[in-house]
Amino acid sequence: MSKISIAVPQELVAVDRGRMREIVRTVLDGEHVADYEVSLAFVDNDTIHRLNKQYLNHDEPTDVLTFPLSSPMAKVLSGELVVGVEVAREQAAERGHDVQVELALYVIHGLLHLCGHDDKSAAAATEIRQCERHYLAKLGLPDIAEK
Repeated sequence: MSKISIAVPQELVAVDRGRMREIVRTVLDGEHVADYEVSLAFVDNDTIHRLNKQYLNHDEPTDVLTFPLSSPMAKVLSGELVVGVEVAREQAAERGHDVQVELALYVIHGLLHLCGHDDKSAAAATEIRQCERHYLAKLGLPDIAEK
């Protein structure tokens, strides 16, 4: 059983829902997750700032928030990603690439967290960046992962 829900409660940045579904399927297939229920919400700065403050006590907008809704060993991976479209737009403009590629990176990153990867240590951060690069390449997207 696989379910992908996508919400776009903002009109600041267009979101290619079909491409986002492809990204979710590619990453979860690559991470050997067959059964999942994942929701993506592409939100504005006010919304992601409020959530970042409420759940992580970080008083700023951010790129992606990951909310696991299942235990690590559950049969069905369940979780929510909240993606900051304004942060993506700013970063894409600053770094000179398309906002859709930046959004793809955030979705990949959030999914990797849902699958159990973290970036709390230098070694783990290096590993998650390698995974990001792998999936960007697999999806035919440029390598925009942090160096």
